[in-house]
Amino acid sequence: MEKRVGSVIILIETHENVQQLNEIISKHSQIIIGRLGLPRSTGQSLISLVLEGTTDQIGSLTGQLGRLSGIQIKSVLLKNMKDE
Repeated sequence: MEKRVGSVIILIETHENVQQLNEIISKHSQIIIGRLGLPRSTGQSLISLVLEGTTDQIGSLTGQLGRLSGIQIKSVLLKNMKDE
């Protein structure tokens, strides 16, 4: 299956599900090529992930993250990443 490159921005509004969030991210570590976490003075935090994987793999990650309360996500994928 064709790989794609993408990015996911995660806004953590409340910290009640942070442990689950980290477990989901760890479970999908094989498609994560970069991670940046930014705490904010508002009490909210941001995590940016750079991904490389199939649409099924990326969809699994974003779908599981999207079901967590207190967390917003937005993803973008680029087309036609050639397999090496």
